[in-house]
Amino acid sequence: MKIESITLHHLSMPLVTPFETSFGRETDRECILITIHSEGLVGYGECVASRDPGYNYETTGTAMHILKDFIAPLILGKDVKDASDFQGQVSGIRGHNLAKAGVEMALWDLLGKREGKSLRELLGGVREKVEVGVSIGIQESAHSLVRSAAGYVKQGYARVKIKIKPGRDIEDASAVRREFPNLRLQVDANSAYTLNDANTLSPLDKLNLLLIEQPLFEDDIWDHHKLQEQFKTPICLDESIVSPRHARYAIEMNACRTINIKAGRLGGLSQGVMVHDLCKEVLMPVWCGGMLETGVGRASNLALASLPNFILPADISASDRYYTQDITNERFVLNSDSTIDVPVGTGLGVTINEDALREFALAEVKV
Repeated sequence: MKIESITLHHLSMPLVTPFETSFGRETDRECILITIHSEGLVGYGECVASRDPGYNYETTGTAMHILKDFIAPLILGKDVKDASDFQGQVSGIRGHNLAKAGVEMALWDLLGKREGKSLRELLGGVREKVEVGVSIGIQESAHSLVRSAAGYVKQGYARVKIKIKPGRDIEDASAVRREFPNLRLQVDANSAYTLNDANTLSPLDKLNLLLIEQPLFEDDIWDHHKLQEQFKTPICLDESIVSPRHARYAIEMNACRTINIKAGRLGGLSQGVMVHDLCKEVLMPVWCGGMLETGVGRASNLALASLPNFILPADISASDRYYTQDITNERFVLNSDSTIDVPVGTGLGVTINEDALREFALAEVKV
């Protein structure tokens, strides 16, 4: 596919409700929509970097710089055969996985449209619908958290994830568990603790949680191994797994019992598939994480999560969980069995609402 032009749309979209984690609170979500033209086709990708360097070092500002000044010059006017070819062309750029993943997503969209296949078919997905859950940010109190969880359970979500941080952990998780004794419940710390906090977190082991996600530092694997030895609840790694190589380290160290796969964090869908396959070989279940995506990234996540070893519910959620107005014409809805249908159209299977795109645009850069 000869890459003819690239346009970067820097967006800011209001969230339905504020979303708070251990590293900050968002009321609006920034991201970058990447549009690539090739041979009469248009491919869309979403760079899931946010405004602030909380989740990782990348921001929408740094991503715009890397996309415009480094990635685009490597592929503009060039023939990019597939995702593997793209990864080879950008291999000299150290890090900046969120930026790379956004471009790779657009290339997959183009490839699917050219071949007349859905992204699910291209990736080898086996499911027509994906079991999903909902992620709830830190609330004002344990009482308001329970109330929020109850609302999502009523909507039909069969799995709930709550964000925790020091001082807002055991009480919050225990309150939700008391209210919902049989709910599939998990917690996410986003690297808010150290190994010295193991005793503080030990009551979580009595709450019958699906998993405890990324409790320790984002660049740590070895201390997670030590923590997992002290817990019967599975530890899940998210921020620590930035490549298939890191996934192998975690598996060999027994640092976790499941991995949250985010294509953005790993540098692309192709890298996510590699981690999926690696975990499948050792019978380690995986699940698809979320980054408050628009319908573009949501469609990509659903296709990825249709692969066979995505056994645990995904952090994808329905479109109306985050946005009253999305940038895609298609909206994803929750089925009665806590699933969302995987798109069946060619490529990502979504189209762009141009009016919404203009409404949310902070900047547009044509490369």
